[in-house]
Amino acid sequence: MKRTEQIANRFREVILNGVWIANTNYKDQLTSITWHQATTKIESLNTIAALTFHINYYIAGILNVFEGGALEIRDKYSFDLPPITSQKDWEELINTMWNNAQKFANSIEDMPDEDLDKIFVDKKYGTYQRNIEAMIEHSYYHLGQITLIKKMILQSKNKE
Repeated sequence: MKRTEQIANRFREVILNGVWIANTNYKDQLTSITWHQATTKIESLNTIAALTFHINYYIAGILNVFEGGALEIRDKYSFDLPPITSQKDWEELINTMWNNAQKFANSIEDMPDEDLDKIFVDKKYGTYQRNIEAMIEHSYYHLGQITLIKKMILQSKNKE
């Protein structure tokens, strides 16, 4: 198996279908909650919707580079979630994330292994492999937060 296939599969595991590392993934966690739950604020924590937007923002931004575009994303905009005011809004956000994630994984898989060692946009960002692995690690970090926030929301609902 090519390195790019292995890395693409690791990315799919955290977002779409895996259980090996965290015993869950974004799709498992997010498809079972309502827009009300996704937008519930608990103290100073980010909402599940904000964290979902945040991860998708980076997936889409890096995907744009994979597809020949510029690196246009900026950290300061990564939590600029448009209002979620309905189940339809929530489902559009997560469906956009699933679509972007699948394209992202396919783009990695289609790369020649040698491209993993190429500079990503600018030398200061390191290689393609470093950026892809950072996306995977960043996704696991926020998946843990989402899982805990979801448990807190469901526990508070059960107490009512």
